Amino acid sequence: MKKPKVTMGSMDFIMVAVLLCIIAIGVLMVYSSSSYVASFDPAYHNDSLYFAKRQMLFACVGLICMFSLANIDYHNIKKITWIIMLATIVLLVAVFAFPPINGARRWIDLKITTIQPSEIAKYTVVLYMAKSIELKGEKIKNFLYGIFPYLLVAGLYAGLVLAEKNLSICSVIMIVTLIILYTSGAKLSHMFSLLGTVGAVGVIFTISESYRLDRLMNFMNPWKDSKGKGYQLVQSLLALGSGGVWGMGFGQSRQKCYYIPEPYNDFIFAIIGEELGLIGCCIIIILFLLLIWRGIRTAINSKDIYGTLLATGITSIIGIQAIINIAVVTGSMPVTGVPLPFISAGGSSLVLNMAAMGILLNITRQTQKNNI
Repeated sequence: MKKPKVTMGSMDFIMVAVLLCIIAIGVLMVYSSSSYVASFDPAYHNDSLYFAKRQMLFACVGLICMFSLANIDYHNIKKITWIIMLATIVLLVAVFAFPPINGARRWIDLKITTIQPSEIAKYTVVLYMAKSIELKGEKIKNFLYGIFPYLLVAGLYAGLVLAEKNLSICSVIMIVTLIILYTSGAKLSHMFSLLGTVGAVGVIFTISESYRLDRLMNFMNPWKDSKGKGYQLVQSLLALGSGGVWGMGFGQSRQKCYYIPEPYNDFIFAIIGEELGLIGCCIIIILFLLLIWRGIRTAINSKDIYGTLLATGITSIIGIQAIINIAVVTGSMPVTGVPLPFISAGGSSLVLNMAAMGILLNITRQTQKNNI
């Protein structure tokens, strides 16, 4: 018996438009924030466009992946979920074969580019949970059978990421796991217990490493050691303050001139604030809120549980990372290494996030309501 052909509607135009705007802003801001450093560094061939060209290249690859996946039925991913899970574990272990960078082992160097397996791990956990929970149904309300297995699997991936000295992405994985469990119908009593447990474990891991504890203490008063451990946050706040309401103008940042380390990465939002001001920052935040809104709408209108959980997980990853990054840059939480999705410089992160958005767009084509 032939499987019935899947009928697809149109993509969510608002989601596509918002996403393309964010990516375009990202390419422009990567150019602006990196041009000064790249111009004077022989490692980047003294090319002011070095990072911008790379970001544009990866954005083009990401667009191909995104629109390709947007045209492939997302249910087909179920067939290869176990392969993705095993491949992700292999990649997470493989990073230990490469020399550490700044004390952390997070990257696989392919010479042409680098791969960060932790970026893959986030989505791998989402794919696994969506597939498994759909089969489990109401049994999710049972803690030992319905919740505990997912904590073990998510904990395995989060543990491997933590071993790479990447507590921030480890935290993202566990937070997204809790969100998916709540969305799937887990009991509130179980969720409150898990929140307390995960919070306690997070505190333990934070204080177990001296550099993490230092970040926590310096977050409370970065000016106490403004030339040492609080330097990065102080420079970020100076950038945001210098921008004021309207900003200093595109390309006019001073903090990108060797004041903020690698301003095109995790602290690119500070450069946005300095050059485009409060107005520019608000526009970025509004765009992310629109993207999250469309993602939540997709999850609500999905035609099946699998689509709902996939949309919830993908939207949660993008939303949580954006919130954490902006909170760190504005001094609202301790400094941690979470890039701003679609905007911070980075090849594997940008391509994977755009590929995930392709899956989300395919879900929008099969929702119960295709209207705005």
